[in-house]
Amino acid sequence: MSIDLSGLSPKELASLITQAQKRQTVISKRTPITKVRSRILKFAKSEGYTIEELFGAAGTAAPTRGKKAAAKKASPTAGRKLGKVAPKYRNPANTKETWTGRGKQPRWLAAYVASGKKPEEFLIKQPKK
Repeated sequence: MSIDLSGLSPKELASLITQAQKRQTVISKRTPITKVRSRILKFAKSEGYTIEELFGAAGTAAPTRGKKAAAKKASPTAGRKLGKVAPKYRNPANTKETWTGRGKQPRWLAAYVASGKKPEEFLIKQPKK
């Protein structure tokens, strides 16, 4: 992990140093993880359990940050299903190329627009009901 310090002001650097020193103090006061693990294993054994029984197979692996970290990484549309949309625009040079009007304009349409045409000229004619 590297932090770009070149863009920080003296006040921001001082604040960062203070935060780092506080974090270092907290970490240095903690009991080493190997000692904590061995105590937990001894206690579980003395009670007649294994770590797998208590925590499942994941209990032997390093702990993850939990559901909050996973939720932050998910995309905004991760849980919702977007329906299919019929195409609204068609490339006259290649009728297989269409666009629904959602998202970024395709290159073929952007090229036509750049040459002075309007996107409305490429609308697909819908049959009247």
